[in-house]
Amino acid sequence: MRHLSHTGMLAVAVIAGAVPAKACMTFVPLRAEDVRYADTVVVGRVEKYRIIRHDPSGRKADRVVKSPGPIWDYARFEVVVDQVLLGRAPRRLSVTWDNSTFDEPESMAPGPYLIALRNPARPIPPLRGPSATIFPAPRADLPTLLQAPCSSPFLLPAAGGDADAVRGILAGKPEPERR
Repeated sequence: MRHLSHTGMLAVAVIAGAVPAKACMTFVPLRAEDVRYADTVVVGRVEKYRIIRHDPSGRKADRVVKSPGPIWDYARFEVVVDQVLLGRAPRRLSVTWDNSTFDEPESMAPGPYLIALRNPARPIPPLRGPSATIFPAPRADLPTLLQAPCSSPFLLPAAGGDADAVRGILAGKPEPERR
């Protein structure tokens, strides 16, 4: 009987510890100068935000479901562009977000946001933390949200703080010193 209770406690401990793993051992702050890796920077609003769950069978590509998924899930949304700060962009564009922290939110407020995007075939900002897992962009045909590994994405409130620093860098000013 004592053996059974130890086995039961072990099972509970294993189940309780079965939480999704984070890919980053440490999180690094956003560096506004990483906007130099962007192909396009816009101010706009987010519409039709959804999480795309990976279907390992391959039978239902890009299906949208509510249950938690594996680390290769990604977000997809449309940006209604109000202003182009760098590059070229149509009035509305579809983008992907393969978050390097594997923590895309289930929903997103419309914004407005300052959004930096990159062509998935182009380099990403460098790794500045001790670890990260980087997967290829989920859709090579769509721009993807710019995000350094283990850092915040360039999906910033349109006014103040980091957005002002990004605008300054795009205008040729150096990033302000960190405290």
